Amino acid sequence: MAIITSLSILLILFFSLSTPSLSLTSPYLSPTTLFPDYQKMLNSFRIYIYTPPKPFTFTTPSESLFHSSLLNSSFLTQNPNQAHLFFVPFPSDQSKRSLSRHLRDLRINLPYWNRTLGADHFFVSRAGVAFESDRNLVELKKNSVQISCFPTTSGNFIPHKDITLPPMSPSLLSLPHAPVNETARFVGFYYKRSGENESILVNELNGDPEFLVGSEPSDYVEGLRRSKFCLFVYGDDVVLIGEALTFGCVPVVITDRPIQDLPLMDVVRWSDIAVFVGTGGGVERVKEVLSRIGGDQYERMRESGVTASQHFIWNASPLPYDAFHMVMYQLWLRRHTIRYARSEVV
Repeated sequence: MAIITSLSILLILFFSLSTPSLSLTSPYLSPTTLFPDYQKMLNSFRIYIYTPPKPFTFTTPSESLFHSSLLNSSFLTQNPNQAHLFFVPFPSDQSKRSLSRHLRDLRINLPYWNRTLGADHFFVSRAGVAFESDRNLVELKKNSVQISCFPTTSGNFIPHKDITLPPMSPSLLSLPHAPVNETARFVGFYYKRSGENESILVNELNGDPEFLVGSEPSDYVEGLRRSKFCLFVYGDDVVLIGEALTFGCVPVVITDRPIQDLPLMDVVRWSDIAVFVGTGGGVERVKEVLSRIGGDQYERMRESGVTASQHFIWNASPLPYDAFHMVMYQLWLRRHTIRYARSEVV
């Protein structure tokens, strides 16, 4: 009995140290499968990378860090027959004609694309790839997994197939992260980025004592610490959403359309960690929606957001469950594709 008890204690300690905390406020879509599958991914997932015709570098920090992390990871294989997925690297500014020619060469010279018409392939493109009539580009767009930056250009993202990278915001936060909101003085905070034009919403927020508007990095840290909710207009502003989650400031995304390109949509339940409000009605509408979220519901959202925030962190050397590994996990979920027998390929 003593041996069994000791073993049980060791198992509890192992899982508590190796997995994010699980609680009644878990933000995950399927926590019972996420963590076992994550371990399976680490042990068995293999990626084969095609060599691009010309050397190039990715232009955004998140693209570059994803690429360098992949190159230095244990996910790579030099044997394409062991690969679950194939990575087709190309620069975001590559011309359509050049990209089509590159894909054609892959089709002609190697057997892997034709087995699934590119469905077990993925690529990274900052703004995503638009629909084209060229056969090679059609197969790339419709079949291959696109990894793009969040938020994506409208029409360049296919839900349930494509993935967005958790945003890597500018280095605004010079102070260490700390629990917030326990003595929050403001209902909401809006960070007005440098060069942003004054909008009706910002003017209304400036005139409301329940909301704080800031425009300096120090204002941002203070706003996160002193506000219950952080307001983001869907677009460039929303790249700061990861910091809001980290500080326990529940994000409020203001948008007029359903958002289908949120990062980690296969992992977290966004409705449990963020609020979505239409642009109609201005600040009064925002206040009306937020007034319904209080007490236990607010605390659950805040705690779930803090738990989820660890998956938005990009590390120079990847750590378990960080942004790089959760993007890889989403690729792992897409590894099951129909592989046609070579004799059937025409």
